[in-house]
Amino acid sequence: MIYLDNNATTQIHPEVVDAMLPFLHENYGNPSAGYSLGKTARRAVEHAREQVASLIDAEPNEIVFTSCGTESINTALRSATGSFPDRRHLITTTAEHSATVQPCLDLERQGYQITRVGIDETGLPNVAEFEETLDQNQPAAVASVIWANNETGVISPIDELANIAREKGILFHTDAVQAVGKIPVSVRETPVHLLSISGHKIHAPKGVGALFINRSIRFSPLIFGGGQESERRSGTENVASIVGLGKAAELAQHPSEKTCNIRDDFENHILSRFDFVSVNGDTEQRLPNTSNLHFRGLDAEAILILLDQEGVCCSPGSACSSGAKNPSAVLTAMGFDEAHAKSSVRFSFSSMNTASEVDEVLEILGRILPRIQAVMPSDDSPVSVH
Repeated sequence: MIYLDNNATTQIHPEVVDAMLPFLHENYGNPSAGYSLGKTARRAVEHAREQVASLIDAEPNEIVFTSCGTESINTALRSATGSFPDRRHLITTTAEHSATVQPCLDLERQGYQITRVGIDETGLPNVAEFEETLDQNQPAAVASVIWANNETGVISPIDELANIAREKGILFHTDAVQAVGKIPVSVRETPVHLLSISGHKIHAPKGVGALFINRSIRFSPLIFGGGQESERRSGTENVASIVGLGKAAELAQHPSEKTCNIRDDFENHILSRFDFVSVNGDTEQRLPNTSNLHFRGLDAEAILILLDQEGVCCSPGSACSSGAKNPSAVLTAMGFDEAHAKSSVRFSFSSMNTASEVDEVLEILGRILPRIQAVMPSDDSPVSVH
């Protein structure tokens, strides 16, 4: 199997597994317990908190562990609305992950005004529209903008947007699930108030995430109960997975250029060979691991099926919408029509991929694309293989 869907999830790193194993066996104590077994678990959780904080240049007490990126995002949005009940306005963009889209729709049903700032044909948010929205509308509880898009890899100008929000006195949250561990992220250099992280995107296990909460802001918990995480997220901590997230954060401190080199090699070869293939989104301001390609005139589902038969894993876009009949909301927000969106495939790499895997996938694509091309209806734009 060749796995090229690392924006959907990643393989757990062997060193992460090794770090977790003791907390699945002998060190099984509840970190809230006062005896030594519990204290061992507590020390492990706090060490992981330091590791995650270091990755994003935060203070350890600004990190709250959650079950996933989705919970972190929901917590950030609900906290902002709970902390500012008189501000019934949220600002976001048309390129967000469903973990942001769906809670915003729910808040909209409750009477909140949701302003969705548009993106351009490269996938970048309209900064002028964002600033104008802050000036013209009622004060917002929070502005939430994805740092790096999960489908295209396009990186938003978070520094600029966060500074605008700060000048206007608006809380700023960023879904950094795809950004953290792939590009440098510093909450000291970029003035965000809330930032969401997911473990399984950086070679940690599924079912664990984190939320950065700037110590200067008001915060309202989403989950109440036993008062864990300094009363910011109740529920017994998932110690083994938290330890895994901490180790993965440590390993991600110095991302390798290998992933970008592999992605670029893959992309350059496929673009030079097939003149009907193009890149969706900005090719400069994007993650080093993501390649979202448009195969003009071909059906993405057919490409995915044949790749799967050859043992290659990739996706049409967001893993959360895989199998959906509707075209990608991100690509349509960029101005592409339904046919374009349904002819696009996302390849996402990690440091665990190899150059030989890329060569094999290129060879497979060289075989299957002409097969699909031969059975697709012809159009006015001839395609060719070099």
